[in-house]
This record gives sequence, structure tokens and C-alpha cells, in this order.
Amino acid sequence: MSLKVIKPNTPSQRGTVLINRSEIWKGKPHKPLVKGMHSTGGRNNQGRITSRRMGGGAKRNYRKIDFKRNKFDIVGNVERIEYDPYRSSFVALIKYDDGEYRYILAPNKLGVGDKITTSENAEIKTGNTLPLKKIPLGTNVHNIEIKLGRGGQLSRSAGTYAQLTSKNSFECQIKLSSGEVRIVNSNCLATVGIVSNPDNQNIKLGKAGRKRLLGFRPKVRGVVMNPVDHPLGGGEGKSSGGRHPVTPWGKPTKGKKTRKNKKTNRLIVKRRK
Repeated sequence: MSLKVIKPNTPSQRGTVLINRSEIWKGKPHKPLVKGMHSTGGRNNQGRITSRRMGGGAKRNYRKIDFKRNKFDIVGNVERIEYDPYRSSFVALIKYDDGEYRYILAPNKLGVGDKITTSENAEIKTGNTLPLKKIPLGTNVHNIEIKLGRGGQLSRSAGTYAQLTSKNSFECQIKLSSGEVRIVNSNCLATVGIVSNPDNQNIKLGKAGRKRLLGFRPKVRGVVMNPVDHPLGGGEGKSSGGRHPVTPWGKPTKGKKTRKNKKTNRLIVKRRK
């Protein structure tokens, strides 16, 4: 997909850059694979805000995505490429030879009419899913499983991919888009190719209203609040806060490491920069 630069007929259109979705399916999604979702506005079952800066936004339908890709040795045909409001990449509607329909993450350059499959002996081409041990070194892959059979969890966002750097019969090393090098079980499945919509990172929404339609509410800095609302609030005139940046509950933020996950540390060969 290409980018769409809008003529500055109004101030909000000046500098606006959006994705040109003219080649994307314009009809409704495949109804059996759609689930209705209601917005929480960041509130829990007691009606209290537990996730700030959420609310409003256009109503959306959730497409059930097949992250497991577990229809082995059955060829699927790409019926259409669709927009999905719940993710940055596009999704592809697949019709398998046994008549079943499924949505998958659309790889870049996958087109309508292309054939895909999941198999240990599948061809190394965009959209096919194989165990990591069957994929050649240097191949770009996405939707990578961390635990066998759980479904893809790594490299699912628009334009992301991982590169297979080394492997043996038990484990593989993959380099993620962030630069992190990680160990994964060689039998875990991964899909060949790069996730679609790589230009998503170049979008400029242009106006606050478009951000509100996506379900985001305004973000207010702690230093402009009152002391009752935030630890950094209060003071005469413009104040800098006078302490290390913290959350409204006093926990350090902005670069301060706050959690350790020792269970997965052994699987990370090289940290992201």
C-alpha cells in the first residue's frame, strides 16, 4: 500500500499523511468470523477508571484471527485483503480446500488469488507456515510461536519481521525488529514474510479529532495538575515537579526499570537497544 498525502485545504489537512486503502476490500467482514465488542472506556466492573486516556471512538467489530495456523497440509486461497480496526496490519480472508474460512495476518505482497499452506514440507514463500527448523537461515518470518501450539506471539505488528540467524534440532535463534536476539523452540511454527502495511509508521493523523475516533482521550501532564491529583502537581507558576518523574501513584517512570522477568531472561541472548 502507498501513502496518501492530503491537499492542505484546511489547517487540519496540512501535513496529514494516511494509508491509501483503495485496493482493500470495501465491503463488510465475513460475518461468522466477527464478534461484537463493547468499549470499556478504561473502567473496571466497579466503574472506576483503571486504564487512563481511553474512551469514545468509533464502534468496531472484532475479527477472529487464526494465529495458530494449524490447518496442516490443506491449501488455502486468499479471497480478499481487509482492514482490521483492532490491529495495525491488514488481514487476509482465506478459504481452505475443505470449505472453511479463516482470517490470518496478511503478509506484505500477498495478493488475492494466492495459495498458502501450513506444512512441514511447504515451499518457502510468502504466507506459508512451517516449523522454524525447516526454514532456511536468513529468512524473514513473522507470527512466531513462543510456546509450541499456543499460536504466534512475536512479530505481529505492521511491517515487523524476525530473521532466523542460527538453528539446530532443538532450538533456534531469531533476531527481532527491535534488535533483540531470542531463543525459540525449533518445532515452533512461523510464517514466511513480512507483516503487511509497513508504511503504518509514517502516518500523521493531522488533527485531534482523528485520534479521538480511534478511542484515545487527551493526555494531561502531571506537573500541571493539583497536588491532590498527582505527586508532581502544585507549586507557584510553572513548576518542573522537583523530583524524578513518577506515576500518579508515586512509582518511578520514564526509563526506570520496574520489573524483572527471570523466567524468560535465559531465552534472551541479546537485549534490544
